[in-house]
Amino acid sequence: MSEIKTKQVMDAETIRRAVSRIAHEICERNHGVENMVLIGILKRGDIIAKRIAKHIGAIEGTTPPVGALDITFHRDDAHRNAKRQASKQPTHLPFDLEAKRVVLVDDVLFTGRTIRAAMDELNNYGRPQQIQLAVMVDRGHRELPIHADFVGKNLPTARSEKVVVQLQEGPEPDVIQLQAPGSKE
Repeated sequence: MSEIKTKQVMDAETIRRAVSRIAHEICERNHGVENMVLIGILKRGDIIAKRIAKHIGAIEGTTPPVGALDITFHRDDAHRNAKRQASKQPTHLPFDLEAKRVVLVDDVLFTGRTIRAAMDELNNYGRPQQIQLAVMVDRGHRELPIHADFVGKNLPTARSEKVVVQLQEGPEPDVIQLQAPGSKE
């Protein structure tokens, strides 16, 4: 029988510091937040985007608008998983994307396919001036030529491992774990 080995790679405080650092890097690279929006990929990217926006607001005195993006129907693996349905939270972009600097936010960057799907979905809403990418964890193993501009943690992994991100909106602590298949003796 096999068991799953779990290792914590980021706790709530480490996640908070990473979000703060990403917010500072975004402000520095963009010389402020004028004409900028943050868009989180549902399900956890939107939580991270809201947290980054809050930190940016504390730094700049102005909080950039935040939206959420459902990429379900743009995924190239949708046909493989007939049970995959649209998110319970549909895309919510309460602003125009035309000529905006978009910071796309996700929890984990792996093959790059989720980000490609997100860019396809964004095209349905307008043509941004620029798209930058912020991720909490970059685990490598890219299948597409996509890279993150802002990274909370680079975490080299084996393909068989899984990065589990648990972000809470309530009192439960945030945690990011690495799960690896193991063997029971």
